[in-house]
Amino acid sequence: MWEAVFATECGNGEFFLQRSFSSQSWKRLSVRLRDLPTRLPLSQLQSVSILKNYAGAQTSGFHASSGNLVQEIGMPSLSPTMTQGNIAKWCKKEGEAVSAGDVLCEIETDKATLEMESMEEGFLAKILVPDGAKDIPVGEAICLMVESEDEIKSIGDYKPSAGGTGKAEDKAGKEAPPAPKKEVSPPPPPPSSEEAASKPSQAPVHSSAGGDQIFASPAAKKLAEGKHVSLSSIRGTGPDGSIVKADIEEYLASGSASKRPSAPEGQKPAVGRAAAAPITEVDYTDIPNTQIRRVTAKRLLLSKQTIPHYYLSLDTRVDKLLKLRAELNAVLESSKTKDAPVKKISLNDFVIKAVALALQKVPECNSSWSDDFIRQYHNVNISVAVQTEHGLMVPVVKDADKKGLSTISEDVKVLAGKARSNTLKPQDYEGGTFTLSNLGGPFGIKQFCAIINPPQACILAVGTTEKQVIPGDGTGEFLTGTFMTVTLSCDHRVVDGAIGAQWLGAFKSYIENPVTLML
Repeated sequence: MWEAVFATECGNGEFFLQRSFSSQSWKRLSVRLRDLPTRLPLSQLQSVSILKNYAGAQTSGFHASSGNLVQEIGMPSLSPTMTQGNIAKWCKKEGEAVSAGDVLCEIETDKATLEMESMEEGFLAKILVPDGAKDIPVGEAICLMVESEDEIKSIGDYKPSAGGTGKAEDKAGKEAPPAPKKEVSPPPPPPSSEEAASKPSQAPVHSSAGGDQIFASPAAKKLAEGKHVSLSSIRGTGPDGSIVKADIEEYLASGSASKRPSAPEGQKPAVGRAAAAPITEVDYTDIPNTQIRRVTAKRLLLSKQTIPHYYLSLDTRVDKLLKLRAELNAVLESSKTKDAPVKKISLNDFVIKAVALALQKVPECNSSWSDDFIRQYHNVNISVAVQTEHGLMVPVVKDADKKGLSTISEDVKVLAGKARSNTLKPQDYEGGTFTLSNLGGPFGIKQFCAIINPPQACILAVGTTEKQVIPGDGTGEFLTGTFMTVTLSCDHRVVDGAIGAQWLGAFKSYIENPVTLML
């Protein structure tokens, strides 16, 4: 669909317009723009209506002095929660030809690192934001493109619009108004010698009741004690001449502490904490937070502050499940082709399937909260927490209730591999309705409480398996069984305690009777 915009005169021989590009060539529009200065007087260009093909986050400026159309490529919004992004690396160099669909650069979003493809063909004239640049707002220009290679040389004096809005910086050349002059009042006359003698000192070194007491704030005392500084050698600037923390810091910065006179010969140093050996500074390294970790931190903090969590735990016996798993893996091993990779179903795959079927039985847990309603989802999409070097990722197994164990196993392996290589696409991590976090299998954690992943209402924390002694059928008879501890975190606004317990009961039934997972 074509849409009308307005060219705006901004001085210096430049005209700006808002324009985006999708699939069609921009040659037709470029020709129209080149004709503008010859068709109409300059004063009429402020109301010239031209055509544009609409898509987001890209603008164009017309360079009237050279007759070239310059396309500004802005930082795109690649996920619903993205407000800024980082440039991981540029895949094209300045001056290179670009075809529609070519990857211009890799952008690190709040979820993953994604490739940014060009929407039009042309030439990459100038890179405005280098590799590794961080926190670039969505819409801000990151590079410039032109239609032909000959136009690259004439782009030197082109200035991108501010913040990707398409508005010219027409106020940049204007001088700022001069700051108002401050009226300086004449200094007061010096006091007479009699007045000076009659007034007490305004800033004594110490205020004391008995002549030797020193007044200092608790923070100042603590700092002086840690730095082995005598308060008697510091002039206080606080109320009534008391010593404050800033006085100690100024004293240390001036180097006065290193010029203190040593104790007279034969005099023993004071015994106490001040006479102890100086404490060395703590050594540390500041590790910059990745975009993923910062967004994860914000969402988890929001969850704990705004969602009323409660927790339900129980032990499930998994002896039958482990036996069935061994049998199925043996079948997969015997049926695989010669060079095919070995396929194995994990305990976590059974848990995902049991979670999905339990959500079918108790759909109230497959919901999210809104101020006006509770949204109950018809799809069962299980988010699976995966720990990576970039931070915590939660790719989604879509429609897990409709998939078999082998398909779930394959989906989890592919998604976990993408998460660890930081190549997840938005469709890989969006749309989850329930989250599963397993610290038992990989880390041996017995039991823990997970934080709800908003806007979802529940998350299941899965612990490790361990053998326990349990009563047998006969008197005085004891057996051993393998148990797994799980804890369900619920949003009390959506899921009442009885509903959460009902869901855990359904989950336990599937785990302890694993044949029902295959029906």
